Amino acid sequence: MYAEKVKARVTRRRGDGASTSAAAGRQPSRGAAVIMRMAGRPGGPGSGSPQPSPLADDRPTAGAADQQTADLVKDLYQAHAVALVRLAKLLLHDQPTAEDVVQDVFIGLYRALPRLRDHDQMLPYIRTAVINRSRSVLRSRRRALLRRVQHEPPVSSAESAALAGQDRQAVLAAVARLPRRTREVLVLRYYLDLPDQEIAAALGISRGTVSSTMSRGLAAVARDLREES
Repeated sequence: MYAEKVKARVTRRRGDGASTSAAAGRQPSRGAAVIMRMAGRPGGPGSGSPQPSPLADDRPTAGAADQQTADLVKDLYQAHAVALVRLAKLLLHDQPTAEDVVQDVFIGLYRALPRLRDHDQMLPYIRTAVINRSRSVLRSRRRALLRRVQHEPPVSSAESAALAGQDRQAVLAAVARLPRRTREVLVLRYYLDLPDQEIAAALGISRGTVSSTMSRGLAAVARDLREES
């Protein structure tokens, strides 16, 4: 998991040479049905091959174009939804909201795809959209916190509490206390294993900023862990 990667990098900086391994997460339970319905709802895309017109030429019909769009979105969802939900969850600390964010991004992609020309850039586009929507959720939460009077401590799921060890929780807590941009850089590097260039493109910053932000973030996590130990 990404927390183990961050901890391994931090501990190497502290000189103890520790390393840990990554583990896979579960398939998101929400959102898939919506995407599948988009690809196969009655009367819409996926409801069957359109009947050719007696006057049809070599141009694809509107129904065929809709079907191609639905198939492309479905394939992207099946290939990348799990990783994108994990990415959103690391930014939001909330599985259901992370699934909703990814579902909304794919629905938006389905609607916007006919206007997008470079289909080779779909995955970077989707990653950036997930990050931007996660930012919007966090801004909404901050506004809600300013209005809320009674404190409600965050509640982790039973599954997360059972699987997460004390060290992993300490790392995740330290990362959660970092500034938003620093947290995003660490998530993209140590969870998605993206190179500096792709991180810079996803966040709209320079490669130099990625490198310096990552260095400061790891140093801050190391200080935080030392203070807790």
